[in-house]
Amino acid sequence: MSEAQWIESDYATPNITMEKRENGEIILASADALEDGDAHVGVWLRQWAKITPEYTFLAERDGTGEWRRLSYAAARSGADAIAQGLLDRGLGPDRPVMILSGNSIDHGLLTLGCLCAGVPVVPVSPAYSLMSQDHAKVQHVFDTCHPGLIYVANGEMFAGALNSINLDGVEVVVGASPPKGIKTTNFADLLKTSPGPAAGQAFDSIGPDTVAKILFTSGSTGMPKGVINTQRMLCASQQSLVQCWPFLEDGPPILVDWLPWNHTFGGNNNFNMVLRNGGAIYIDAGKPAPGLIEQSVANLHDVSPSIYYNVPAGFGVILPYLEADDELRDKFFKNLKLIMYAGAALPVDLWERLEDLSIKSLGQPVVLSSAWGSTETAPMATMAHFLLESSGNIGVPVPGVTIKMVPSGDKMELRVTGSNITPGYLGRDDLTKAAFDEEGYYCIGDAGRLVDPDDPNKGIMFDGRVAEDFKLLSGTWVAVGSLRVELIAACSPLLQDAVVAGHDRDEIGLLIWPNLPACRTLAGLAEDVPAPDVVENEKVRAQIIQSLTTHNAAAGGSSRRVARAILMTEPASIDTNEITDKGYINQRATLENRAHLVDALYADQPGPDVLVIPRG
Repeated sequence: MSEAQWIESDYATPNITMEKRENGEIILASADALEDGDAHVGVWLRQWAKITPEYTFLAERDGTGEWRRLSYAAARSGADAIAQGLLDRGLGPDRPVMILSGNSIDHGLLTLGCLCAGVPVVPVSPAYSLMSQDHAKVQHVFDTCHPGLIYVANGEMFAGALNSINLDGVEVVVGASPPKGIKTTNFADLLKTSPGPAAGQAFDSIGPDTVAKILFTSGSTGMPKGVINTQRMLCASQQSLVQCWPFLEDGPPILVDWLPWNHTFGGNNNFNMVLRNGGAIYIDAGKPAPGLIEQSVANLHDVSPSIYYNVPAGFGVILPYLEADDELRDKFFKNLKLIMYAGAALPVDLWERLEDLSIKSLGQPVVLSSAWGSTETAPMATMAHFLLESSGNIGVPVPGVTIKMVPSGDKMELRVTGSNITPGYLGRDDLTKAAFDEEGYYCIGDAGRLVDPDDPNKGIMFDGRVAEDFKLLSGTWVAVGSLRVELIAACSPLLQDAVVAGHDRDEIGLLIWPNLPACRTLAGLAEDVPAPDVVENEKVRAQIIQSLTTHNAAAGGSSRRVARAILMTEPASIDTNEITDKGYINQRATLENRAHLVDALYADQPGPDVLVIPRG
């Protein structure tokens, strides 16, 4: 990796203490105490509405393609009106607001109104309404949180989801296009409410333990769990962030961001980071997916971000556009302070391509950083606020967080405690009890190892999910997380994602989602050639076989070698928990749902769809 431009004063120097217990456990914590933060998120809105009232807080494209902007003053005015309207309707801790639509200015205003009124907000993945076939998850969320009000941006688009639930006693608020047969209120009418004393009293009564949000997160199986997010969690997370990144207080951060607000990454980290520090979010209606990435590219042509957040799969989709368009590349890097990835290790080839582009644009490599956490940690538990030498390092515990590393087989399981940790799951005391150990540490299910066993300041390497790793029949453990990243990098750019099979088998198999645009380019196929024809193309199959063969030659033992692979054309299903709307693949659920493909991988006589990979 190249040496990035690193300004020491921009980042706090890690100061990590380490305790090694006799039972093999390791306790890591920052020696820098978490400083006192604000009482609740609404304080930040009022602060910036006073200091920089006309500065843009949120912006989105309108119907003409122009940017519609919401200033901090207008955001406060709208939030106060909405807060009063929610209180007038008797909404509160037991009657929250449920939001079915994606990111938008109205979504942001409604969220702020809830946060300023002490009414929990429940943002739900739009995919549960728009991509689901049975709306079972929408029904489950509704039955779990019992909302008093549901918001949708477009009533007609969400009519199917709305009709799948019992709306008796529930007010439906729409931004446009009311659905037939359902009584609705226009969002604009909610904004016309005149704030009264009740709104001010509610604002002043909000404290650290007030429930701010319920965020629903899916596990490997079953229905989503409602993670309780308190004001304490949200404020602690942002306080620790600014202590790690002091530069945030030097000038307002600017984001061009698509990450969904129903997830902790986009909704808690990104949205709250901008609000805490008086910055601006340009809402990106695009997404790293065919037919949507073009919107993201157009937005980055318009706005130069100061911090850019994405998931590893997202970088893989945006990079070809940055590499093909020098003007876009230079606009992207013009004001960029750093690039942050989270949720999974960034493949080495993507890291190097980002560095190469920044050197061409700026004459020096951009700073790349990583963090780690979950919905239950709001979201940040660790951060790399030091110069990274390689991908996979998730950093060190942030101020206020303690990490316990617990021996688990040949791995070290990571557990977390701190002010940013959830008190539990809504209506599920059984899940809450199971999620914490006897010392009160949250059991996140991930594994990690110290980069340097003698120096915790050098960070923790992500070591996969404890539950994902498996043994081959030989008894050899397969480290799924790191192997998956290696294989995607080995076949770059032809693999969009993959899951690793082989539990109680002799060899490792791979189920692959190909990167169809890259495969079409390799094979010289037109953009409209259907997916089945792409995966059957001999050039595509030969190149993937060759790439995996090269990987096998350097892999060493059976725990790293791939014997067979299948190229899949059926997209990952959100109904069966195979994928989130951020694009994260659930290894366990995919293998269970596609057991027939796993059986095909290991058939005595492989069929024509199976790629047989030489040992190398």
